[in-house]
Amino acid sequence: MLENYFKDLYHRTMDQAYSYAYQEILSLMKDGGKCLDCGANKGEKFDLLNKTLNINLNQYTGIEWRKDVVEEARDNGINMIHGDLNQAIALPDNEFDCVFGLSVIEHLLNPCQFIKECQRVLKKDGVLILLTPNISTYFTAMLILLGKMPSSGPHPDSDELIKKEEIFKVSSNTSQPDIESDTPTHRHIVVFSYRVLKSYLKSAGFKEIVGHGYGLYPFPNFLQPLLEKIDPYHCHQMVFIAKK
Repeated sequence: MLENYFKDLYHRTMDQAYSYAYQEILSLMKDGGKCLDCGANKGEKFDLLNKTLNINLNQYTGIEWRKDVVEEARDNGINMIHGDLNQAIALPDNEFDCVFGLSVIEHLLNPCQFIKECQRVLKKDGVLILLTPNISTYFTAMLILLGKMPSSGPHPDSDELIKKEEIFKVSSNTSQPDIESDTPTHRHIVVFSYRVLKSYLKSAGFKEIVGHGYGLYPFPNFLQPLLEKIDPYHCHQMVFIAKK
């Protein structure tokens, strides 16, 4: 019963956070321009943009670190670059109107450098959109008080620790298989708090920074829309919109 309750909270949280982020991307791209999709996978977001706004291939660039996925995307005609977002982005300054990374920065060793690189490749008044979990949640505090390891997603090290230490798993089963590999796709490494991420975006040179929180656990779903407005600082997921 309790596990299903938290699963419902989780799925509603992720649906709302992604829906808002996609809404912002579509709004920014409706008048044209160029976008950079960081952590692009196979370029599925191009399909969304093309279906909704009929953008052309020259308006979209994706960057992805898995070579086989990059090759598959290219075979499908998607403009995809092979690159490691922990390193400098191999693209010119002032190139894009919109840069977005949805559920990306928590997987990076150098997320602060990534944010600086996003600022560099954006045009003046270009916009960065980030969706990422928040480490500063009541749920995290509860785990600490119970003597467990705080976790915003897949456990940081081992499948065995998942079995022994997590209260229960609410995310998809597909997010576990690579957790002990040398190059895990799903492992969370650095997770920001709401206030720290907003502060860092400002220090990196962004202006007009707006943040939204989604999923204030453990409160029920019918209260979430109100509570998220009152206290975005402790929500499970956060979406930031920041203008260069």
